Amino acid sequence: MDIAFPQLLKVLAEPTRLRILALLDREELSVGELARALAMLQSRISNHLKMLREAGLLDERREGAFVLVRLASGDALRDELWAAIRPRIAELEQHADDLARLTEVIEDRRKRSRDYFDRVAADWDVMGSDFQHGTTRYQALARLVPSNLVVADVGCGTGYMARALVRQVDRVICVDHSEAMLNQARASLKGQAGRVEFRQGELDDLPLRDGEVNAVFAHMVMHHVPDLIASLNEMYRAIQPGGWLVISDLCPHRESWMTEEMADLRLGLDPTDLARRARRAGFTEVETEVPNDAHVVTSPDGKRHELELFLLSGRRPSTNGTPGQKDTEQDP
Repeated sequence: MDIAFPQLLKVLAEPTRLRILALLDREELSVGELARALAMLQSRISNHLKMLREAGLLDERREGAFVLVRLASGDALRDELWAAIRPRIAELEQHADDLARLTEVIEDRRKRSRDYFDRVAADWDVMGSDFQHGTTRYQALARLVPSNLVVADVGCGTGYMARALVRQVDRVICVDHSEAMLNQARASLKGQAGRVEFRQGELDDLPLRDGEVNAVFAHMVMHHVPDLIASLNEMYRAIQPGGWLVISDLCPHRESWMTEEMADLRLGLDPTDLARRARRAGFTEVETEVPNDAHVVTSPDGKRHELELFLLSGRRPSTNGTPGQKDTEQDP
């Protein structure tokens, strides 16, 4: 809904609402996670959320039993006002404490994901690598033109993407936070000594040197990532100027059982929102497309579901200048 300029200023003038916007600018959070980061009861922030929503400053969506909220974009006036306010958020008295609590929320997300993949690594090729046509990884590979490249497969799992990458490039660095997954990847890529390297680490703290790789591939991992902006910033850092980022992942869906059965932190990702975050991290030439493929999962009741996928690609600019939208702060 449209809101008059003076009313919008009034909505933005309340410190608690600014604290809410500061957290949601970084990442989509459930209402419970937001309340925890603010150290407030959900009932205390509900009226603030209502006012922000009515002012068009928030987007909401439901994933199963959870309501997720994020900062809205696309309105010129609201975007301009928030861009002017954002640099001063650190001056809020409670902002540092909010970020500290947010770090705890993120660590809980990370631990849940890591523990799950350590547990299911031996079965993951059966559980997590079923696609309608299996063409998505080759469409992702098509983004690479030269073959004399060093690329990183982040969130490599058991090596599904790496097994295709190693056929086309000089060297692949496989990164995953689950040692059990890396062990499975080592076994599946046996015989590629010297062309494949395995490193354990988090996507928001990649075990890669600045500009070490020509490209980063993130296949079916971003919906497991607890900190999107920090992870995109790390990918940007690790890619040499002129190099590419390629992400393939799930579009938003309604299979809420996957949050428990497969430790998914998000029921898919909005490609438009992820593209906005990629640009904010500094990537240019950001594009998205829907491949002629689907991810196939089997729910606990035995039904098979075909989930829509998307591809996103972006480029680190060839110049050494820092892009204007680069955000170095942490984002869950």
